Amino acid sequence: MGTEVKKSKKIKSKWFRVAVEGATTDGRKIQKEWIEQMAENYNRDVYGARINLEHIKGYSPDSQFKRYGDVLALRAEEIKTGPLAGKLALLAQIEPTDELIELNKAKQKVYTSIEVNAEFADTGKAYLVGLAVTDDPASLGTEFLEFSAKASVNPLASRKQSPNNLFTVAEETVIDFEEVDPQSDTAFSAMLDRLTGLFKSKSEKDSTKFVQLGEIIEQFATATTERFTNLDAKIVELTNELTKVKKQNTELVELLSELPESPERPISAGGSMDIETDC
Repeated sequence: MGTEVKKSKKIKSKWFRVAVEGATTDGRKIQKEWIEQMAENYNRDVYGARINLEHIKGYSPDSQFKRYGDVLALRAEEIKTGPLAGKLALLAQIEPTDELIELNKAKQKVYTSIEVNAEFADTGKAYLVGLAVTDDPASLGTEFLEFSAKASVNPLASRKQSPNNLFTVAEETVIDFEEVDPQSDTAFSAMLDRLTGLFKSKSEKDSTKFVQLGEIIEQFATATTERFTNLDAKIVELTNELTKVKKQNTELVELLSELPESPERPISAGGSMDIETDC
């Protein structure tokens, strides 16, 4: 008899803010267009941003500066309330490693900073290439970032994937995690975002668009089929349960119908009417 392999739980974060338009970095400011471009163009098949500590990217999997997860998706959203109302924010959803989850539970590494390539590859558009977590906001604060940019030897240069990349100021972030079904909405939503992005993008050639569109529609159809298959299985299961309950109810009604409508009064056994006198 085979041993059942227990599947590991898949965890993802809820959406959380990682950047806001107008925020100062190393003297440059996050442009609204950058946020729109990062949200629209992020594609893990092209380049998947990973999570690290302090923007330091170690090579050893045993290092403290190993990777702590992946950025699953990005979206742009206007801030509705508070002092930043009206500003466009960049929200991220991540898939953490077990180590990052434990750090989060211990209230460690609660500040986040992103690495932005303002002209990614040959696109000429902004792209998110990394997400860092830190405990020390000053290590990635405005003053230090500006100082580093003006210094003859930039102390942060070795941490950047490209010399012209910029780090955003570390901001305190609340990251909530939740368990998800591996076949649930993460991949499904990502495909919808990619599908929408194709129609928003105006710089790509039509032929490339149609090829990508065909691939996404095929993936979309597969995911939709899986979802309906799972739904059909659930409906069958519920139908069987309902049939079982109906059968039990019918049997109970038949049993009750065989009982008399009202119990008959038991026949009296009678008693002696003689009265005894003690003389």
